[in-house]
Amino acid sequence: MPTLFFSYSHKDEELRNELETHLSILKRQGVIATWHDRRLVAGDDFAAGISRELEASDIILLLVSPDFLNSDYCYGVEMGRALERHREGTARVIPVILRPCDWQATPLKGLLATPTDGKPVIKFAVRDDAFLEITKAIRAAAEARAGPVKPATMPVPAAASQANPSAEALRSSNLRIRKTFTERDKDRFLDESFEFMARFFESSVGELEARNADLEASFKRIDATRFTAAVYRGGKAAARCQIRFGGHFGRGISYSSTDNVDDNSFNEAMSIEVGEQALTLKPLGMPMFGSSSRGSHLSQEGAAEYYWGLFIEPLQR
Repeated sequence: MPTLFFSYSHKDEELRNELETHLSILKRQGVIATWHDRRLVAGDDFAAGISRELEASDIILLLVSPDFLNSDYCYGVEMGRALERHREGTARVIPVILRPCDWQATPLKGLLATPTDGKPVIKFAVRDDAFLEITKAIRAAAEARAGPVKPATMPVPAAASQANPSAEALRSSNLRIRKTFTERDKDRFLDESFEFMARFFESSVGELEARNADLEASFKRIDATRFTAAVYRGGKAAARCQIRFGGHFGRGISYSSTDNVDDNSFNEAMSIEVGEQALTLKPLGMPMFGSSSRGSHLSQEGAAEYYWGLFIEPLQR
């Protein structure tokens, strides 16, 4: 069974935990075993323990982020040795792009990264989609080294742990503790989300106009809590919208398909969703736009992309 080594910055531990949750099916099926430095216990030699596992691993995941690239240990020690082993053919290195950073200016530029096209995990509207892509890439890499796992040979977790009580069975990888978010945290997140959305729309409207000679577009910041956007084709309005802060029962960000600032109605709204590890935005899922978004937990990027999709939809029919 191939062993997978996580190389990551501790500042990205939450994302690593999410990824490991998605990889649980691969571990359960006997496709991979995993190791990261949280397996070390008090008194262990940190550097020696990591070096030992890095040398023994078959697949090395580099969880790339600005903090990863900033870490002398992650970048200089772990990544350096990982790439050496990749060139030797003794291990396969897979860059996993967690957050936007200039990774293509590093020695990783020659490797095929995941998610597809190196799109950072946090840029996905729904992070589960990103982790699914990564899981499939790891399954393919593991099976390329060891061959596909046949259902009949898949180990039963209880039996496996009794037959082979390894060090991994002695410590859970599920060590997350639910975070507590204050009212100030929530207010700050909502403020930042609205500002992100305003910048996102202003840039997107400008790019849309630049790429399409037959379109004219406008973006207007009405005040600190409202902005509008419109697109014209042949002088006729083809799409309009107004996005307001606090339009969803006082605590949220609402979307209206009109740019009339005197109209306080809305066609969609988002509220804060408090998760175990992070704050996200949850669409109401109003009927006129379908209900597929109901229950989605969106990042700031995902929320902005969702509202942009509603805005641009009339132009894509």
